[in-house]
Amino acid sequence: MPQFKNFMAGQIELITPAIEQRIIEKALLSRKVEERLLDLYEEGKLFGTVHTCIGQEFSGAVVTEFLKTEDSIFSNHRCHGHFLSFTNDVEGLIAEVMGKSTGVCAGRGGSQHLCKDGFYSNGLQGGIVPVTAGLALARKIRKDDSLSVVFIGDGTLGEGAIYEIFNIASKWELPMLIVLENNGYAQSTSQQETLAGSISARAEAFGIRSAKSETWNWKSLYPVAQDLVEFVRGEVKPAFLEIDTYRLKAHSKGDDTRPRSEVEPFEKSDPLNILFEKNSAQTIQMLHKIHDEIHNAVASAEAAPDAVLGLIDDTAGVEPLKWKESFVTRKRVGKALNEVMMNLMGNYPKMVFLGEDICSPYGGAFKVSMGLSDEFPERVWNTPISESAIIGIGLGLAMEGFLPFVEIMFGDFMTLTMDQILNHASKFHYMYNGQVKTNMVIRTPMGGGRGYGPTHSQTLDRHFMGIPGLRILALNNLIDPALLYDNLIINSETVTLVIENKQQYSQFLREKLPQGFKTYISNETYPTAVVRPETQKVDVTLVGYGGTSEMLVLAADRLFEEHDIVAQILCPMQIYPMKISPYLALISEASLLVLVEEGQGFAGFSSEIIAQIAEEAPELLTKVRRVVPIEMPIPAAGKLEKAVLPSIDSIIESVLELAHEV
Repeated sequence: MPQFKNFMAGQIELITPAIEQRIIEKALLSRKVEERLLDLYEEGKLFGTVHTCIGQEFSGAVVTEFLKTEDSIFSNHRCHGHFLSFTNDVEGLIAEVMGKSTGVCAGRGGSQHLCKDGFYSNGLQGGIVPVTAGLALARKIRKDDSLSVVFIGDGTLGEGAIYEIFNIASKWELPMLIVLENNGYAQSTSQQETLAGSISARAEAFGIRSAKSETWNWKSLYPVAQDLVEFVRGEVKPAFLEIDTYRLKAHSKGDDTRPRSEVEPFEKSDPLNILFEKNSAQTIQMLHKIHDEIHNAVASAEAAPDAVLGLIDDTAGVEPLKWKESFVTRKRVGKALNEVMMNLMGNYPKMVFLGEDICSPYGGAFKVSMGLSDEFPERVWNTPISESAIIGIGLGLAMEGFLPFVEIMFGDFMTLTMDQILNHASKFHYMYNGQVKTNMVIRTPMGGGRGYGPTHSQTLDRHFMGIPGLRILALNNLIDPALLYDNLIINSETVTLVIENKQQYSQFLREKLPQGFKTYISNETYPTAVVRPETQKVDVTLVGYGGTSEMLVLAADRLFEEHDIVAQILCPMQIYPMKISPYLALISEASLLVLVEEGQGFAGFSSEIIAQIAEEAPELLTKVRRVVPIEMPIPAAGKLEKAVLPSIDSIIESVLELAHEV
């Protein structure tokens, strides 16, 4: 274990009787609340699960002694003791776990998902660590002397996101304290079966200052915790605290498989159980006070209204829709995006830009960030190849009021971000009852056509559609990208995934359409584009989004010139959530419907649109086709790639097949 004698941010505070009583009272409160929650579960008054910290109470009780109101804590599924030691909100916790509207998250989060006054918890192992790093980065930028603390368990050490953050936190010198409660088990599996090497050495390998203590002799934990907190605060660097402890109850409710012969010695050495045995007048007095507080909290919760559902309302439709003719200036899409990012960085001082290889002179794989780091060097950061970590960091920044733009170099790498998006970023705003905003923009290029092969050419949007709380936009070359980004920054309270098509970076915004066609855009926040013929007669509606827009325009031109078939194009920008109902009148103008997408067809965007039409206007589906890739990995060879992906020819072929059906 490293020696600490060379640094002391402040003189170690002696544990006075008042401090000792305060720490013991926090630990007792946590113990008695947890025991009451188990009783409430047995009484049928709780729904779901409860992970108690019985036996581990002193870790939170001691560490919180050195935190300020402007500091933050992130915790995990076993979070009640940390929450109570930091907030002392017994009533809010019990009401939340009982599913009441007076709970700290109005019953939306429950036992594992708490939020109040800088305290956040989530039930996913490891994923909270990147978010904590984002909060710590925000504090470092603001230079406000605050820090972030994250509690994890020894079982969490199997998660790769932790090591991504060890690296970034050390390299960027983030003011965060990682507290690992080592209770020897990952649910029911002993540490002996799953963990190799030293726990503290993991952090030390990244140059992170580390220390170790325990909860049985919690007075020895006190100076160690104080020293590390003061180090993080004073030096603005990360630290790692390993606390040996033991949970005396089951992982969750009653699922304990440990033999009594193992648990009993820890029960006897537990400092709170020793206090109970001594039964001093001071302890009795504290217990009476705590009992009354818990009793009143339960009574208040039982009398409180049940939680109400609350809805996430982010549909694309505006009824009635209004359309106006649209014009764009001819410029390459990649250049237009670069200009947008440059303007946004200049207009919004809280906007930050992070990703892999985005700084000068490289400027990103597709040059969208070219020059940004020259103009705004303190707000544009190259990151390691750590997609999960940088999404979590972006989320933490957003929660602190920053406007993070995170670039994922290739859309194929979005699979590495799934936990952060699905279980964190998309949920926090709703799950925490609107107490935090998660206005983060994730940009990524998708699509084939450039010969990058099976792992760099995919369109994976379907894997992210259907995640409540996540908005997905797909840029096209019919609408200037500047139209959407101000809205994203000003109006959004949650995370947005913006999909850009790799081929369109080098294409031009569609300043001129084929003769006889005009572009109209809707009055939606994120506009839908419609390319309509000047004639009233329409034979087919072509529906597509993102990179298909150019193909659709060229296909519509050829359909008219070569086959005398008149097409109109419907190209939404917001593809999730999306309702097709506002566009049904437009679709009904044609007898044929062809939907085109570059991602796989099974359970894709086109399938969803057809399902919605079937529910609302099934008569419009008499002649319908989907044009989607062949179901196979995308080959690298040029001719093979063209054979797999949709093309102008395959669109025209599908329209002709429909037109000539009997």
